[in-house]
Amino acid sequence: MSTRIVVGLIGCGTVGSGVFRILTEKKDLISRRLGCSLEISRVAVRDLSDPIYVEVPPSMLTTDALQVIRDPDVDIVVEVMGGIEPARTFIMDAIDRGKHVVCANKELVSTHGKEILEAAEKKGVDFAFEASVGGAIPIIMPLKYSLAGNTIREILGIVNGTTNYILTRMSEAGVGFREALQQAQQRGYAEPDPTNDVEGKDAAAKLAILASIAFNSRVTLEDVYTEGITHITEADIQFAAELGYAIKLLAIAKDEEDGISVRVHPTMIPFHHPLASVREENNAIFVTGDAAGELMFYGKGAGSLPAASAVVGDVISIARNIRGGGRMVGCTCFRDKGIKPIEEIESRYFMIFDVPDRPGVLAQIAGVFGKNMVSIKSVIQHGTGEEARIVLVTHKVKEGRMRETVRGLEQLEVVERIVSLIRVEGEADE
Repeated sequence: MSTRIVVGLIGCGTVGSGVFRILTEKKDLISRRLGCSLEISRVAVRDLSDPIYVEVPPSMLTTDALQVIRDPDVDIVVEVMGGIEPARTFIMDAIDRGKHVVCANKELVSTHGKEILEAAEKKGVDFAFEASVGGAIPIIMPLKYSLAGNTIREILGIVNGTTNYILTRMSEAGVGFREALQQAQQRGYAEPDPTNDVEGKDAAAKLAILASIAFNSRVTLEDVYTEGITHITEADIQFAAELGYAIKLLAIAKDEEDGISVRVHPTMIPFHHPLASVREENNAIFVTGDAAGELMFYGKGAGSLPAASAVVGDVISIARNIRGGGRMVGCTCFRDKGIKPIEEIESRYFMIFDVPDRPGVLAQIAGVFGKNMVSIKSVIQHGTGEEARIVLVTHKVKEGRMRETVRGLEQLEVVERIVSLIRVEGEADE
């Protein structure tokens, strides 16, 4: 039984510095809980001249990640550098050398997870990636262990703190998207280039990972239909609130008889739904299991210490396996279920469009909806005497039918402009 377990760190930026800080500051506590010494021996960084956020002894530092991977004393390699390459190559090399690996890289896991997990299984080592989804929120381990006796049918998640902060500011302060984004950047919640966040790619990568585990069938990043929040306006939020809804960037996965649906897009959810009250940069993941019922996992989704907390948790779990001779649960994708095209997915829809304020207009619009078998649940009309803004919510309908409806409305002379089209989730259709 090992009395000393050694960790090598690749990357010492936001997450890596947090990992180093926790493992050094809490060294005695962790050792007592683990029953042996857990030590960092090597730390690889891109550039020794870059600011290091923690006091790393110079003797530990290197610019060569291979020195970490090939160090015979290193038992666990922690990859927190991000990106696909060279991270993938480093991880595969570490596994090939019999090293256990902890990874916080959502993009890598959502595209190459199968390959990495199969390599780890072949070499008899662990590959853990709790920090790739939800920051400090424990979700991957609960899905693999605590909820293993459940059939998971649905996951709804707010899994990107940047967009949730932006939408919170737009809702509570009444500011526009650009101003809210600037505030997020000033507070450090958004990168200088926020594209992956505001366009939904970050959330899509996380959803692919969650769906693969929850539904036991491989889902990759490219399978996830994705829309961002850049087109959401103050008017959308105002009218949604008038109807009793909040707008969130939701990651939605459903395991249905005819396939798995996975999508990320702005979504209206009723104020009474637990996800509607998730504010600022916080994340929350709402899971529905047949035995457990409805569960919500809530907490800090990003940041140095929250993400590092999940990484360190994986390191300690692997260290316990090394001491006790156990193994983590590896790949659980034993099914091969198809991905439903977005056109076949059913949802309710919220629409805003501008029309002339005169008799007969609503009848023409209703005719287009009727032709495409789309039922309208509620309508609000705001008129000025010359122009009117119509806000409506539909009953549940397939995306393909809704797209045909939009095309039909665009061909009507009385429809001056379709301002918004947003999907609605979170409650049963009436």
